[in-house]
Amino acid sequence: MKRIVSLLFIALSLCSFLNAQVDLPRNLTPAEIEQISHGDFSIVNSDRGIASPPPFTNIRAMAEWEEIQCLTISWISYPTILKQIVAAARTQTLVVILSEDVAATEAYLFGTAGGPAFTDLNNVIILPANYDSVWMRDYGANPAYSNEVEDLFLVDWIYNRPTRPNDNSSPQYVADYLGLNMYTTTSAPEDLVNTGGNWMSDGFGTAIVTELILDENAVGNPYGVTAKTEAEIDAIASSYLGIDRYIKMPTLPYDGIHHIDMHMKLIDEQTLLVGEYPAGVSDGPQINANMDYVVSNFMNKWGEPYKTIRIPMPPSTSGAWPSSNPAASYRTYSNAVFVNKMVILPLYREQYDTTALRIWQEALPGYQIVGIDCDNNPDNIIAASGAIHCITHSVGVADPLLISHNPLPDTDNTTTDYSVVAYMNHRDGVAAGRMYWKTSLTGAYTQVDMVNVGSNNWEGFIPAQPAGTRVYYYVEGEASTGKVLQRPMSAPEGYWSFDVFGGNVINEQAFSFSRIFPNPASEMTCVEFNARASQKAQAFIVDMQGRRVKEIYSGVLSPDQSKVFFNASDLVAGVYAVQLITDKGAYRLPFIVK
Repeated sequence: MKRIVSLLFIALSLCSFLNAQVDLPRNLTPAEIEQISHGDFSIVNSDRGIASPPPFTNIRAMAEWEEIQCLTISWISYPTILKQIVAAARTQTLVVILSEDVAATEAYLFGTAGGPAFTDLNNVIILPANYDSVWMRDYGANPAYSNEVEDLFLVDWIYNRPTRPNDNSSPQYVADYLGLNMYTTTSAPEDLVNTGGNWMSDGFGTAIVTELILDENAVGNPYGVTAKTEAEIDAIASSYLGIDRYIKMPTLPYDGIHHIDMHMKLIDEQTLLVGEYPAGVSDGPQINANMDYVVSNFMNKWGEPYKTIRIPMPPSTSGAWPSSNPAASYRTYSNAVFVNKMVILPLYREQYDTTALRIWQEALPGYQIVGIDCDNNPDNIIAASGAIHCITHSVGVADPLLISHNPLPDTDNTTTDYSVVAYMNHRDGVAAGRMYWKTSLTGAYTQVDMVNVGSNNWEGFIPAQPAGTRVYYYVEGEASTGKVLQRPMSAPEGYWSFDVFGGNVINEQAFSFSRIFPNPASEMTCVEFNARASQKAQAFIVDMQGRRVKEIYSGVLSPDQSKVFFNASDLVAGVYAVQLITDKGAYRLPFIVK
């Protein structure tokens, strides 16, 4: 209960300056805090949907980077941002708009306010609906599948805002329009309070959230729901969404809403895009501790450590951070949404935006990266504690062609062909798998027919390449129905890649990298490693063409030496790697210079 009171106090301090606005902020309003403090929280329209677990086996909650049939928004507040989202997203998928005034929404889209006028409503559906706020992510329902790739359905939680009953019930409009069953955690003992912004799924049974999920359903919770242990919450996530591993991180001191989408995002099955503050600033120390906890204690779906990509969290225009000024907006570049081959993310100021856009593009080659201003007039949405991800939600396709692949790492192998294995599944079966590779971005891809090796795994081989080669490749599946899909979804413009170095593979028992930090780097930077035996070594900074930029170490590594430092201030912004060469071989670890 103490943590809940603390949460309410922080939320009050963050949103008090918004009280004069008509628009509801993403966090609790003072009136809502007062109402909750008196235990006055009733679940309105609790009979929406089906208040029992889905009657399916092998349930799979969809990951955000999967193929979607529509993006959904609620048309209220911040119309210039909403218009830009619709304009971009409808080039990739259907956009479903909930509107309390369909004619007014159409008029805005066809008008010149907020951006170029629409000339048609192709790929746009406007549904008459009742709702209270713009924060579709938090009150929208989450898509999931039975038997991994079969019946699509929606799952909806109790929204934790007491004065927004229409928000809580509005997911039914989307479910009805798409003809989908919606299952709701609204009846005891499975009455669960949560929000969509505090939810990330890898599409294979793992979800990551903050401990807000524990606080809001604990003994003494102010929402009137049945008190639950962590094990009971895990059981609900399992029965409704197929989650068998529910990773929970401590909440952050200065993020008043404690939603994970304000500081991190899963961008594929193995990679976490994580917000980064300057050393010791604001929520930086807790974010770093949380990431250390996740990387140290959990493996990705392939049994390997999660990779992390750090992306700056910009300050307010005054230079203040949330820790130094309660009114400082919580600016974040992780609050982005996947729309098939596109990612839409918030922008703030050019000096920070250029770095963020570059990091996103380098992380997801071939994707169209679209930025929308969320920090300036007329629609300063970030001041209300949210951005792009917060006001959008998506629904997966009815017939997913599920493809998952563990990208090949850099290698010293120049003699044995490289095995590419991809998991492919479709409700009607997979008829064929193909893999495409090349060694030059300007060259043509070579097609390789993959072979079904069992358990929905398909395998193909890339011929061994000489040292100094960079290989680009992607995979493609074809369902028995004729449906074809690539991974990465942005292929053939997008791809995975790996470098062939040559020489011997390092004995991992003798040496392993830990991390490079800060990453992105700009000034003094640390390389952490584990040397389990003394060995001669040289370390270099190399660019992405493998050219040595500068030497950062030459000597003998010993078990008691775990750090090497270099100054990144003289490096041009871009992607580099630390290359370590020992008498046992060579190894690289990439990093970014901002």
